[in-house]
Amino acid sequence: MFKVAVIGASGLLGRALVDELAQQTGWRVVGTAFSRPSAHTVSLDIRDAQAVEQFVEREAPDALVIAAAERRPDVCEHDPALARALNVDAVRTLATAASRRGAWTLSISTDYVFDGTHPPYRHDAVPAPLNAYGRSKLDGERALAETTDLGCVLRLPLLYGPIVSWSESAVTSLVPAIAASASSNGKAAVMDAWAIRYPTFTPDVALVIRQMLERHARNETIRGIVQWSGDEPMTKYEIAVRIAEALRLDAHLTPQSTPADATPRPHNCYLASSQLEALGIGRRTPFDTAIRQVLAAFAWRGDTPV
Repeated sequence: MFKVAVIGASGLLGRALVDELAQQTGWRVVGTAFSRPSAHTVSLDIRDAQAVEQFVEREAPDALVIAAAERRPDVCEHDPALARALNVDAVRTLATAASRRGAWTLSISTDYVFDGTHPPYRHDAVPAPLNAYGRSKLDGERALAETTDLGCVLRLPLLYGPIVSWSESAVTSLVPAIAASASSNGKAAVMDAWAIRYPTFTPDVALVIRQMLERHARNETIRGIVQWSGDEPMTKYEIAVRIAEALRLDAHLTPQSTPADATPRPHNCYLASSQLEALGIGRRTPFDTAIRQVLAAFAWRGDTPV
């Protein structure tokens, strides 16, 4: 029996990962949640070091995946202490407990550890985060490396996938504004056309992580830093256009070609995925195919998001 603990199993990536791992014969998955606990998860506040130690000691996983984080750049900018507690200190606590049990720790990081001026970025490129979120995730990477020799960081870009609310992903969070702009008296929705993103489908990432876990299960453990990314560059404006097409909405969208966010964001942080590709790991579902799956699975009535 190969046992995996998924920390943050109720989140956007965590749910996709649990769904993927649950299909594996001979594997057992235990997921944790904090803000959205359910009958299928263990309630765990990863800021509570004693609770983390007790959880890892009790469950004794062979591998632990940290998918919990404070991922909202604006929140991190205004509350750096919270960002550090979740993105740095909790990583250290989890990795320490896992290392004590001899478990492999996979920690999820971000393309925002880079400043976006010289893409594509290899795993060994020099980080230069522009905001508190990127800095906290970079410090989390270092915390993992300092804590265990049996660990790996997986950097990911903008994620989207099956959702429980439009706001859960920066991709689907555009839907209400798109729908409003398509109404009879709707104003044009202004969309960022400056920052280049690489939307990456969470079921694809879940498969990547499952393939990495399979290698660990057969003693071919991946260590250090690896990266995975979708390969279709697009701005939020271009994402919005494609969502409107998928929903068959006559949306009125206006591109904004200068940075509009209060929190500084990088221009283009394209992550090179060559390490994992060389191992035969990975899958990329075309954006138009994947976003249609996401939208079809979520509630939609007429031209009004519900």
